[in-house]
Amino acid sequence: MFNPIIKHKKYLVIYISVWILIILIHTGILHFFYHINYEQAFVDAFIFNGLFAVTGINLWYVIRFSRSGYSSKYNLFISHLLIATITIGLWLSISFFILQAIFDNNIYLDFLRISLPWRAITGIMFYSVFVLLYYVILYYEDLQEKIRIEEKLNTLIKEAELNALKSQINPHFLFNSLNSVSSLTITNPSKAQEMIIKLSDFLRYSLGNDKNENASIEQELDNMQRYLDIEKIRFGKRLKYISNVPESCLKIKIPNMILQPLIENTIKHGVYTSTEEVVVKLECISKENYLLIKIINDYDNNAVIQKGEGIGLKNIKHRLQLIYHRDDLLKINNNKKQFEVLIKFPKIK
Repeated sequence: MFNPIIKHKKYLVIYISVWILIILIHTGILHFFYHINYEQAFVDAFIFNGLFAVTGINLWYVIRFSRSGYSSKYNLFISHLLIATITIGLWLSISFFILQAIFDNNIYLDFLRISLPWRAITGIMFYSVFVLLYYVILYYEDLQEKIRIEEKLNTLIKEAELNALKSQINPHFLFNSLNSVSSLTITNPSKAQEMIIKLSDFLRYSLGNDKNENASIEQELDNMQRYLDIEKIRFGKRLKYISNVPESCLKIKIPNMILQPLIENTIKHGVYTSTEEVVVKLECISKENYLLIKIINDYDNNAVIQKGEGIGLKNIKHRLQLIYHRDDLLKINNNKKQFEVLIKFPKIK
């Protein structure tokens, strides 16, 4: 892994700027407090601080290795103590010999020898700052990695939940459809063939869209029509469907396989329990920020309510919560004669 300072241009510029400021301060201190001339003071500051600036870049790799190589805090402390001793010792030795080779001024060289203790203390301070900085960076990177892993896991869990919800096709619908086909093969073979084709198309759409989260209103209505055609063969004139969907709604994307379960719910609790004609109405209204779909059906309040393990409204609500992170998108109104489901799909811009 590259050093984060040299990896990002902005950080590198800041790093160089900080060391230039340190060199200038160091130069000023040597000149005004120790009366070293500007040339010697600047070269002194440049050599000592410049070398540690380069050393500090390489400390990143040493610190990363030492952190992963030692498990106990005691071993880590000993490791840093040893690294700091070697680093500061080499830094002082190399800087001293370079400056000794450059200048032959005895006064400055005497000062250079005397100043080694406080330079060593400065080196310890520099090393400590680098260690602290790099550990903060490593902690931040670990935290970001954990967040990325958690987000990935949450995404996988969400996808698994959505796939599980979408795959819950009502088994009673399949059993009833197959039973109807069985009966029609004797009474009306052509109708049986038609029903098998529609059932096949319906299942093909359901399986084909399993990997895609969204579909257009037009695609969803076509699939819903296949479902209704199958159910009309079972219920005949008891089921009447009215659709009011303007052209402007047809291309809008919504979660796939979400309208058919709503129609399934109206048939289960309306048509199935009634001996009279039941009207199922679907209306689509496109607003500025959301798409509103209304599904209304008549029902007999005195009829026995059917129970089952189908997808149901709870399934739809759960899917909407997973996709849009909102729990106010599904609303149900029941006036004892009509059952109305209102569902909002936020438009993602």
